[in-house]
Amino acid sequence: MAVLGALPPGLRCRPIRETDWEGVVDCLCRGFPARNRSYWIRALTRLSKRPAVAEFPQYGFALEHADRIVGVVLTLYARYQGSESEEIRCNLSSWSVDAEFRSYGAMLVAAVLKRKDVTYTNISPAQATLKANRALGFRLFSSGQFTFLPALSSAPRPCRVVEVRPDLPELAMLPESERYILSEHAALGCLSLICICDGAAFPLVLMPRRILHGLIRCHQVIYCRSLADLSRCAGAMGRFLLRSGILVCFVDAKEPIPGLVGWYRPNKGLKYFKGPRPPTPGDLTFTELVIFGP
Repeated sequence: MAVLGALPPGLRCRPIRETDWEGVVDCLCRGFPARNRSYWIRALTRLSKRPAVAEFPQYGFALEHADRIVGVVLTLYARYQGSESEEIRCNLSSWSVDAEFRSYGAMLVAAVLKRKDVTYTNISPAQATLKANRALGFRLFSSGQFTFLPALSSAPRPCRVVEVRPDLPELAMLPESERYILSEHAALGCLSLICICDGAAFPLVLMPRRILHGLIRCHQVIYCRSLADLSRCAGAMGRFLLRSGILVCFVDAKEPIPGLVGWYRPNKGLKYFKGPRPPTPGDLTFTELVIFGP
C-alpha cells in the first residue's frame, strides 16, 4: 500500500469545500452502498453547523482526479477541556476511496494526521482497513463492549437522576465543559442526565439504540467521566430508564465492569486512537455516532 511518497500526476489531496458536496456524497454512496444520499447530506449539513476549530477543515479531505472526487475521509474536530489544558480531538469517519485509487487511500488519511498535538480516533473501522490503521500508528482504546441491566445494580442512598433542561438548577454543580457536552448532545437527540449521589453530580449521556434486529430498545453510553462513575450511578439511572421501558444499556470497555450486572463481549465495537491522549472507554462525545447517527 502506498502510504508514503508523492501522489501521481493528476491526483491531488485537498480539504473538502462546500462546493464539493455533490461529488463527496457520490463517492460516499459508492463506498457505503447501504447508506442512502439523504444520510450523507444530513451528515455534511450537521458538520457545516459545527463550530470551527482553529484552522482545521470543516469537513475533511478529498482525493481529486480530473475534477472528480475519488476518495473521501470526513473529520469531526472538537475542543475538550482536559484536567491540565485544552486538547483537540479529531474523529476520522467514512473513509472511502474508489477501487482504482485505493492504493492511495492511506495517503488520504495521512494528510489528516500531521498534527502531533491532536488525538485522532477511528470508532468504526472496517475490517479491510485495520491493517492500514495499524500501519498509520493507531492503537486500540476499547477492545469490546459491556452490555448491562442498570436497574439490577444497587443504588447508593440518597441517589437520584434528573434529565437535563436549560433551566435545570443541578447544572450549576457541573463545570462549564460538561454543561456544554450535556446541552449539545441533548440537542443532537441524546438523553442527557445528571446523577446526584451524596451531594456530588455525575454527568451521563445516553444514545437511543436498538439491538436484536431492531426488536429491543436500549441505550448506548456516549459519555461518563469514568466507568467507575457509571457503575456508581447505574442503579439510579436504571430505575430512571425503567419509566420509559428501557432495560438494557451498553458501553465500550476493555473488560467486565465491576458493579454492573451484564456480560462482556470481547472484540465487539473495536475503537482506535492515535495521539497524545487516548479517550477513555465511555466517551464518544462529538463523534460520528452522535453527529451522523448510527
